[in-house]
Amino acid sequence: MIGVSILFLILAAIFGLFNSHKGKMLRANAANAAAIRDVAEHRRATQGRNLETRETSAGEGEAKIAEAENKAAKAEAELTQLQKEKSDLQSKVDTSQNEIASLQKRIEEAEKMAKPAANPATASTPELQAQLDDARHQLDSAEKEKAFLSEKLQTTQERSTQPQEEKKRRETGTRKPGVRGNVLAVNQAYNFVVLNLGARQGVEPNSEMLVLREGTLIGKIRISSVEPATAIGDIITSSLARGVQVQPGDTVVYAGTNS
Repeated sequence: MIGVSILFLILAAIFGLFNSHKGKMLRANAANAAAIRDVAEHRRATQGRNLETRETSAGEGEAKIAEAENKAAKAEAELTQLQKEKSDLQSKVDTSQNEIASLQKRIEEAEKMAKPAANPATASTPELQAQLDDARHQLDSAEKEKAFLSEKLQTTQERSTQPQEEKKRRETGTRKPGVRGNVLAVNQAYNFVVLNLGARQGVEPNSEMLVLREGTLIGKIRISSVEPATAIGDIITSSLARGVQVQPGDTVVYAGTNS
């Protein structure tokens, strides 16, 4: 009887240890499941924030491109209008010049006729003098009009020079080999980078920059939008070697502007 009791006690102890171990395993599994769930939720939240960031960055980039295109269109329209004004003013100046030449010829002829001659019949008359005075008055008015038109034409030429220079700068650009900076951030999803260079350093839209890492060329980027101190550039994927990606800290060097 005592042996049976001891056997039951041993079995009870074994079952107790088994249940305790099983409980620990269940608690560990539950903790692992909770940890995995937390990681998954964190990853989903992070992906959501990244998606919002990408959408915001893409929207800002598109807005900047649209703004640049709008400015370019306005500059083109202004240049066309100024060129038309310049042409019209030049035509008026030419007309005034022809009128002045005609009036000068009339005055010369009238002065010849007004000079006293041997024959009294050809002597100056009040009517001839009046014609001479009228011609001189018209000449004075024509010269004043020409001076006014010439001044206005010069002003128009100066105004039209600015859009032309801006257009030329956009189309041809000026190579700036000394401009050098770094990549601040990279958006692999939308394939663009943010630089620590901007308009103050001479960076221009549509310009290309070489990307270097430890002095070795790894690829190129094309500037899509420019701010005073920063710029956004699209990565030219065809310029990258297989498996190479642009990273924050990479060096960028100005390569020029594409028309």
